[in-house]
Amino acid sequence: MISVEQAQAKLAALVAPLDTEHVPLRDAAGRILAQDVRATRTQPPFAASSMDGYAMRRAEVEPDAMFKVIGESAAGHRFDGSLRAGQAVRIFTGAPVPEGADFVVMQEDVTRRGDLITLGHKIGDNDNIRPAGGDFTEGQTVKAPLRLRPADIALLAAMNIAQVPVIRKPLIAILATGDELVQPGEIPGPDQIIASNSYGIAAQIEALGATARMLPIAADSSAALRQAFMLARGADLIVTIGGASVGDHDLVAPVAAELGMEQAFYKVAMRPGKPLMAGTLRGTAMVGLPGNPVSAMVCGVVFVAPMVRLMLGLPDETPRRRRAPLAIALPSNGPRAHFMRAYIEDDAVRPDIRQDSSLLTVLAAADALLHRPPHDPAKNPGDLVELIEI
Repeated sequence: MISVEQAQAKLAALVAPLDTEHVPLRDAAGRILAQDVRATRTQPPFAASSMDGYAMRRAEVEPDAMFKVIGESAAGHRFDGSLRAGQAVRIFTGAPVPEGADFVVMQEDVTRRGDLITLGHKIGDNDNIRPAGGDFTEGQTVKAPLRLRPADIALLAAMNIAQVPVIRKPLIAILATGDELVQPGEIPGPDQIIASNSYGIAAQIEALGATARMLPIAADSSAALRQAFMLARGADLIVTIGGASVGDHDLVAPVAAELGMEQAFYKVAMRPGKPLMAGTLRGTAMVGLPGNPVSAMVCGVVFVAPMVRLMLGLPDETPRRRRAPLAIALPSNGPRAHFMRAYIEDDAVRPDIRQDSSLLTVLAAADALLHRPPHDPAKNPGDLVELIEI
């Protein structure tokens, strides 16, 4: 039995960043930028007005000054010409500032009669002009790796980047095993339950940016498992759920071994989630999760998620990990790391009194996993503890 940290290191060694593909900008949201990209243009490409008003020379701006309006500059339709003394150009937000102008007076500060305007008495010092390149300049870089948010997509569009280099989405095969399982919507027999783990793990994986391929439930037989592993061919990672322990009906490990799996480890000093198995099967990384619902989901957060992040080229770290004060006292921890379902209340963390690994309602209500290392001493209210937000 190895530690959580040793298991994480061994799992990290089983995967590597995937190759790069180019996708249309419209399909890039949520994907991981694989290479630095550079703006192909400057934004704005010209000095532009930030207000509706009148463009003129700053040196001529004073209360009650009069100007002749000689034209108009609108977005997409610049004024072709140059301002001279005593002249102004009607201008709209986003429009190019005419040659010779260096100040825009807001229309609210102007009185107009025909082609003549008179300035008011409340004109400020702001020139109301956005300089060329005020947002970004040609060649400016967006650094990889980066999960592309909506704001990033808007920026890439403004930079005129139509095809985006992204990391290929990992394809992860999810295989639930057990004669006791039926799919949601089916009618279970008297000794059966609904398969929940595979749906939860698939949701975890897809939230990270991978693609989950849910395989049919495999019965507790060597033939069924062999067929299931055949269906998993082509995946970047195989995740099995259940059947990884050492009972008479736990056949995942022996069948995988018959098919050539090279085991990296079996059992981790943690709760919930001790019967965790990992290795490679025909060159593909494989993780065998425990069958208990909470155990599987916790192992998904602690072990599978970092593997997916590594395949996506992201840093090898668990996101949303931080420290917070404890709301209640806790006794000392035993020899295994404990990931306790907990709630964040007024910036303090309170573990649930029920920590049974079968209770999905507790996990669903929790905000975080409170991580207690092996042999962690007793804690008092206010002591800082490590948690992973979920």
